[in-house]
Amino acid sequence: MATAIDTELPNPFQFEDGTTVQTVEDWHRRREEIYKLIIEIEYGGLPPTPERTWLEQLNPTGVRRWEGVKLLNCRIHTGPDRPFTFLMTMLIPPGDGPFPVVIAGDGCWRYATDQVCEEVLRRGIILTEFNRVEIAPDIYNNDRNTGIYLAYPEGHYGALSAWAWGYHRCVDVLSEMEEVAADKIAVVGHSRGGKTVLLAAATDERIALTAPNNSGCGGAGCYRVQGPESETIEDIIRRLSYWFGPGLREYVGRETELPFDQHYLKALVAPRALLSTEALGDLWSNPSGTWQTHLAAREMYRFLGAEDRIGIGFREGGHDHGFADWCVFLDFMEWQLCDGPRPEGLNTGPFDEMPRAFSWSAP
Repeated sequence: MATAIDTELPNPFQFEDGTTVQTVEDWHRRREEIYKLIIEIEYGGLPPTPERTWLEQLNPTGVRRWEGVKLLNCRIHTGPDRPFTFLMTMLIPPGDGPFPVVIAGDGCWRYATDQVCEEVLRRGIILTEFNRVEIAPDIYNNDRNTGIYLAYPEGHYGALSAWAWGYHRCVDVLSEMEEVAADKIAVVGHSRGGKTVLLAAATDERIALTAPNNSGCGGAGCYRVQGPESETIEDIIRRLSYWFGPGLREYVGRETELPFDQHYLKALVAPRALLSTEALGDLWSNPSGTWQTHLAAREMYRFLGAEDRIGIGFREGGHDHGFADWCVFLDFMEWQLCDGPRPEGLNTGPFDEMPRAFSWSAP
């Protein structure tokens, strides 16, 4: 599954005025440039941060089949001037805590299976889930007359930004709970949910680890380096333009003119932990292009002295978020946040011999 490379990825170490990053202080200034560039053009910005976010506990209870496990059903409220609310559930393992926590917003697709729940709890991790389409709808004729758009109608942010905002509000309340280790918050998502968690972590430094699974175009995939049968900007804008801001459609068929690619989004996560998990049979999600953004983003991590904090894992199979994907993620989480052993099998795959799509390297 080789991919020809006939383009060069933009250099994240080059300022807009043509000068280059030389120090970590330089990088912080360059990061601000990248943030403004990619978040506005690709995603249309973000909804405003509410004045206040608070948690209403609905019915804390035990789980009969899992001894000592606490199930907490909650409602997150924001306001008070622009009230908005959505549901969140937590499974808390036995013990005193505080515990690491993983947030998954893919409830509209599939809540975690019992097998996944048991594995997360066995490792002493809180599992938090919500349904991202409570924040903003995911329908092809999205008219922005429901969900968060009613509370924040101004701006031209897309659904991905709205869903990322939901992750941020979960972090708001979780970081204040005594059961939660606030410095050990991870986010995970599949497909469009993977695109969401990358954006959520890029725009919220409280998130310690992010793990997009099969996130493809607009996620961990590369716009410029397209593997066979992979989704392009034209494909995704034709069907799902409401996920993004209006600026991205201007680059349909003009990918090489984009002033960024998705390694820039990963750069916004650095030096915090980042794991991309990919399926080799999921060609639409461009696993070979994701390999290129991984290599490119690794240069930023190397510059920041955090090369061990970025990983990528490949498996056989198709577009799914199964138990094996969760186990790879949880192994990485334990290594990065809980002093666990280094996982085996990361950062290798069938694309090792591909030429890099960039000639620059870390200063």
